[in-house]
Amino acid sequence: MKICSKPSKTELIIWFCSVFIIIISFLCADQKEYLTLLASIIGATALIFVAKGEPIGQILTVVFSVFYSVISLKFHYYGEMITYLGMTAPIAFMSTVSWLKNPYKKDGAEVKISKLSRNKLIIMIISTALVTVAFSFILKYFNTANLFFSTVSIATSFSASYLMFFRSPYYAVAYASNDVVLIILWIMAAVQDIQYFPMIICFIIFFINDLYGFISWQKRKKRQGSD
Repeated sequence: MKICSKPSKTELIIWFCSVFIIIISFLCADQKEYLTLLASIIGATALIFVAKGEPIGQILTVVFSVFYSVISLKFHYYGEMITYLGMTAPIAFMSTVSWLKNPYKKDGAEVKISKLSRNKLIIMIISTALVTVAFSFILKYFNTANLFFSTVSIATSFSASYLMFFRSPYYAVAYASNDVVLIILWIMAAVQDIQYFPMIICFIIFFINDLYGFISWQKRKKRQGSD
């Protein structure tokens, strides 16, 4: 199985528009945070390939998670740091392996899309609840900024990562929900330090890309089912 393929014209347009907006927001900021710029571009690129159902998207997600964890640590968003470094990155790595083992076609780069069974759904709900409760105590111990939204972010991130691992199109819905939470979190951060304004733009772009990802996976699921 290949890890990536040539993007379509639509995907290239979405990527160029995303990167253009990210760079403009970075240039407009009074204080330049280059790690934020780099993480945003890598994240936007990852989402394009994830929307295509290709393993390179998962590899880039691992890289984004590391950079994003460092940014979160700077603003004392320990929940985001722990979530992305201790959960999103490892699960994205495992998803890479899972996707490589489940190609739609052996000589292609697209993963075989799967329907989540009832048992896996129940396990996801229980696991999400347990992980969220456990992490909420950890976050409270570290006096995490904006504790409520940081805790909600853990729930949405875990659900999204779980669905991603099992190759369900609804990963994008969970990630879109997480994007909304993170937009709120970074608005709160930007009120105190304007250099984090590009992160707001970053997750608005991620939200749009995740909506595109859901539509893309639904189309691919239908096509795979008809082949």
